[in-house]
Amino acid sequence: MSLSDENQTEIILDSIAEGVFTVDKEWRITSFNRAAERITGIRKQDALERHCWDIFRASICENACALRKTIETGEPTVNQTLFIISSDGERIPISITTALLRNEAGDVIGGVETFRDLSVVEELRRELEARHSFYDIISKNPVMMRLFNMLEQVAESSATVLLEGESGTGKELFARAIHSLSGRKDGPLVTVNCGALPDTLLESELFGYKAGAFTDAKKDKPGRIALAKGGTLFLDEIGDVSPALQVRLLRVLQEKTYEPLGGTQTEKADVRIVAATNRNLQDLVSEGTFRADLYYRINVVRLLLPPLRDRTEDIPLLANHFIRKFNILSGKDIQGLSPEVLAILMSHGFPGNVRELENILEYGTVVCKNSYITVGHLPDHLLPGTNGAKKITLQGSCDGKFSWNDLEKSFLIETLNENRWSRAATARQLGIHTSTLWRKMKRLNIKSPENEG
Repeated sequence: MSLSDENQTEIILDSIAEGVFTVDKEWRITSFNRAAERITGIRKQDALERHCWDIFRASICENACALRKTIETGEPTVNQTLFIISSDGERIPISITTALLRNEAGDVIGGVETFRDLSVVEELRRELEARHSFYDIISKNPVMMRLFNMLEQVAESSATVLLEGESGTGKELFARAIHSLSGRKDGPLVTVNCGALPDTLLESELFGYKAGAFTDAKKDKPGRIALAKGGTLFLDEIGDVSPALQVRLLRVLQEKTYEPLGGTQTEKADVRIVAATNRNLQDLVSEGTFRADLYYRINVVRLLLPPLRDRTEDIPLLANHFIRKFNILSGKDIQGLSPEVLAILMSHGFPGNVRELENILEYGTVVCKNSYITVGHLPDHLLPGTNGAKKITLQGSCDGKFSWNDLEKSFLIETLNENRWSRAATARQLGIHTSTLWRKMKRLNIKSPENEG
């Protein structure tokens, strides 16, 4: 006994791993295969004849439905990624492809959508990112990885740590990591921005005061040193502290004691100090604006954090991290960056470092209404042709699709051109060894102009 065409189609659809459903022109589901049941957790009999948006509750259902666009324009959607909500309320990442559904006469009678469960892919991505994450610090840069390896040993000691690096390089994250890994992790981590307060206010904030110490001192107030008892005191921008206050800090470090303003009794400073600066303290010592004895006291363990321009391989990792963060905060479902945007970010100098990248992507998330952040979603100063941005010509295929190798090749060629194809100068700019640059050029088939022809 032969099977009807309808039964044959159903058997075929139920045998494939991808979810498939069809809708009529009223957006009611007319077929729903077995994989669709498995991925969504919704039974076929419960899905049939219902509107597709009631079943999938996807982020694009309200105003950017891919299937509606296909039926209205005739243009298919291929491998668009988004999230749907399963029957038990779980967010499931999927990749969808849409097409028109026609009858034997060629008339459009609805649409068909196939979707693939990306949960395993997403889990692998998270696992890979976890390998490049250390206490919320994200990097795969060799210099940063060495710092990660040092942190555990540094944290176990009671030594004072000096974090040096440009503004926005993540010094506070490193301070938090040191505290979390130390024997003082159950105590408080107290932060003081020494550059944000005038000298007199900073002194009272650090050491506290006794009632009557000055006109408005109605009662005793503990300082940050007292509040950090048993924990860690993070002194950010210590290079901005005045010479007079440096003397009092030196006593805290040398003798582990201090006196509150207006007080006569010496207090014990039961804190571990982590200091940070975006200035060169050695230069300040030479200029006479920073005490040499205090410098040597805080410079027991010195960690130099590299700027983002010296760890460009981290930009895609950080971009994905920030996009997911702002997706959660804004309720959006942006999938990533267009190749052109990634090329612009890879070529940018980032004077504001990781903090600047985070601000750029927060802006892009706010103005983006699509699945990918494109050039038009960048702040004006990053647009090609404006100051601070250079245009990279992508070396890739002619169909508008670019791989990571295409992007890396374009970036390297642009940087080599800037340095007149000097490998030594290019390697210095990229913060890599010349042999590493040579291997990259060989892998990407990049040849010097003098070697061509």
